[in-house]
Amino acid sequence: MKLPPGQRAVHGFPRFGTDVAHPPPATPEGMTIELAGELTRHVSLAPAELGDMPRREVVAHLHCVAGWSAVGLRWEGVAFPDVYGLVIEPALAAGARVRYVVFVGLDGYRSIVALEDALADNVLLVDTLDGQALTPDHGAPVRLVSPDQYGFISTKHLCRIELYRSEPTGFYHPTKSIQRTLRTVRPHRRARVWLEERHRYLPSWLVRRVYRLLVKLPAQPLE
Repeated sequence: MKLPPGQRAVHGFPRFGTDVAHPPPATPEGMTIELAGELTRHVSLAPAELGDMPRREVVAHLHCVAGWSAVGLRWEGVAFPDVYGLVIEPALAAGARVRYVVFVGLDGYRSIVALEDALADNVLLVDTLDGQALTPDHGAPVRLVSPDQYGFISTKHLCRIELYRSEPTGFYHPTKSIQRTLRTVRPHRRARVWLEERHRYLPSWLVRRVYRLLVKLPAQPLE
C-alpha cells in the first residue's frame, strides 16, 4: 500500500480533529447547510436533500496532518462539483468571481479551500461511511471529504458554506486556544497530501519530525 510521504496507516478510523477531547456537537432540529457570499437570494440545503441529488461513492484514505492515515474508507454522498453546479452557481450574483470556499462545522471549525481544489471530482459532501449513516464521531449529519488533501480540510458537521473572491482571513475556530495554535502553524493553502503541504512556512521534513515526537498515534499502525 503506497501512502503519501510521512504517513503511516493505522487500524480502523479513530475520531480526530481539534475538538477530539470534547463530545461531538449536537445536531439542531431542522438544521440546514446555509450558503453565504455573493448570492442573489437566500440558499440553504437540508441534509435530506442530498438523497435526491446524483450520488457518488468514493473509496479513499483519510490522511491526518499529524502523520497517520485511515485507509480504504468507503464514502458516499454528493460530489461538491455537482452541488456547486446545481445549487450554488444558479444563485451567484452577476460578475461574482469565487476563488475560495470556506466550509464551517457546527463546532465552529472552518476550513479554507481554493475553489479549484473544492471542485475536484472526488470531493464529496458525505452522509454515509462504509454503508452506514455517518455517526457523530465522524461528522454527522454531513461532512466534507477531500481525499487528496490533509484531513483538516474535511470539515465535519457541515452547517455553512461561504464563498469568497479572495483568500479570507485565517480564522479557523472560535476557541481561542485552538485558533491561536492554528494561526501559529498556519495550515497550507492547498494541503495536498502527495506534495506534503502540511503547513504554510515550515519545511515538511521538520514538521514531520515534530509530529512524530509529540503526537501519539490514535491506533496501532498496520504492519
